[in-house]
Amino acid sequence: MNLLDALHTSSSALSAQRVRMNVISSNLANANTTRTPEGGPYRRKEVVMAAYPAQQSFEDILKARLTDRVSEVKVVGIVNDTRPFVSKYDPQHPDANEEGYVLMPNVNIVREMVNMMSATRNYEANVTAINATKSMALKALEIGR
Repeated sequence: MNLLDALHTSSSALSAQRVRMNVISSNLANANTTRTPEGGPYRRKEVVMAAYPAQQSFEDILKARLTDRVSEVKVVGIVNDTRPFVSKYDPQHPDANEEGYVLMPNVNIVREMVNMMSATRNYEANVTAINATKSMALKALEIGR
């Protein structure tokens, strides 16, 4: 793997973690939203990521087939969490049903905070990898002097 491939891999991971952080922020912001345009409470979202070999030319495709080289992280999609909504007794709430229960979003604040910390750590690790790659490139240039 050359230095540009390493930078490309880390930068794609930074982009994927940014998308993940945006989705986590949306989940936290809507933790108490009981009405959505689709109807019903907010449904938690999750980011699906996949590893892809970076393929620009025939040579890259051939090399990827001959080696187990993962060079890129991509966000494949953002999916809804299928866990059931939480039912909360609050007869004064405007969205309460006849028995006084309100369907609340399936967002668990603690889980979202853990996911946020994980995304932050992943982001920091990729920034460190980019800085290490830049340092290696600078040292390589110093050898040529």
